[in-house]
Amino acid sequence: MKLLILSMVSIVDIVKKELSKQVSDLTREFYEEIMPPVDVYEEGGYLTVKADIPGFKKEDINVRVVGQETLVISASREAKKQGVEYVIQRPRKVERQVKLPVKVAKDAEVIGRYEDGVLTLRIPVEGAVRVKIE
Repeated sequence: MKLLILSMVSIVDIVKKELSKQVSDLTREFYEEIMPPVDVYEEGGYLTVKADIPGFKKEDINVRVVGQETLVISASREAKKQGVEYVIQRPRKVERQVKLPVKVAKDAEVIGRYEDGVLTLRIPVEGAVRVKIE
């Protein structure tokens, strides 16, 4: 009887550990699909795009404009195993395509900065002219 109870306890532990791993993998994959959250707004003749990408190194972040209207932001990192893993939810990779509300000139000088986990891009708006009012 004791052997049967011990067997049941170890089976329950194995099932709990496997379920925890499955939930962890699913939540990480979910975050990889929805990340990064993005804000897009126009101000002073520039389109500003802010994307939250915490935990990535700036050299691991790639940004490109495709077809003058689509901004593609992607990043990836190595997953280092640290001790006994119980919950692993941080995304290993992210990719987001953002349909821009304006066209980007092919020769536009896009300025990017990555600070405190936030990627900020400033894209000149084609045809935007500041009008000085006297």
